Amino acid sequence: MKLLLANPRCYCAGVDRAIQIVELALKQFGAPVYVRKEIVHNRHVVGWLRERGAVFVDELGEVPEGALVVFSAHGVGPSVNQEAERRALRVIDATCPLVSKVHAEVERFVDEGYHILLIGHAGHEEVEGTMGHSPDHTTLIENVDHARTTPIPEHHKLMVLTQTTLSMDDTQHVVDALRDRFAHLELPPADDICYATQNRQNAVKAMCDSGIGLLLVVGSENSSNAARLAEIGAVRGIPSHLINSHDDVNPSWLGGVVRVGVTGGASTPSSVVHDVVARLEKLGVSDVEPCVTAKESTVFQLPMALQR
Repeated sequence: MKLLLANPRCYCAGVDRAIQIVELALKQFGAPVYVRKEIVHNRHVVGWLRERGAVFVDELGEVPEGALVVFSAHGVGPSVNQEAERRALRVIDATCPLVSKVHAEVERFVDEGYHILLIGHAGHEEVEGTMGHSPDHTTLIENVDHARTTPIPEHHKLMVLTQTTLSMDDTQHVVDALRDRFAHLELPPADDICYATQNRQNAVKAMCDSGIGLLLVVGSENSSNAARLAEIGAVRGIPSHLINSHDDVNPSWLGGVVRVGVTGGASTPSSVVHDVVARLEKLGVSDVEPCVTAKESTVFQLPMALQR
């Protein structure tokens, strides 16, 4: 049995930056460092940081006044920043710069008189943060059915923005459905779907096209980008499983499989993927081959408070 290992896979620049921020804050300021929501959507990362002294909370009301708090990579709305200021919290913002770009677009386009149609998943922290920048001028569109039926205010200027971790294929279908309703629909000059999301999806597509009989995506169940990677294999008729670790590999999945593809979502540590590969080698994989579709060199700067 041959294993194709996707490249790029695992941490993107935004995730790497967010994790570094928590690690450096713990080193520089000492424990506890409070983190609003999961810093990234991965169970292993959250567990490791908790062991080092990070305290994860759902809301700022759980943080003692004057304490240090880190905002997660998914971003927050202005009301969260205002609450932090009222409670005199020391804030380090780990929002991914590409998410911050979408936030800035919301404010800019609303100022220019647009109503925003945001393509994304209800309840996702990134979507909640983005909509928080102008909730009265933003309508959430979750899928093609919503695009066709969701009541949208009559407005002469409509702009589409998207959650960064969505599939390009899914987004295009939703945009097409919106265009059927609104011929004057506009898209921003630059695509909101981040480079890392697209690169990881392209690598999975290449593995699928190479004839794999099984796709394993390593990532947590609440990771949007990891879930999308598994969907790419499933829609192509390839048995695809989102797994959290090597313990989740079911040997029965490998029956009759000659080539298996493995990747990790953008918030998955490489070490967890390596453990999955080692498990598959014990189950019959005799050859591991990289499937390289892109090279990534993007690095995001750390906040000024941590750069030293």
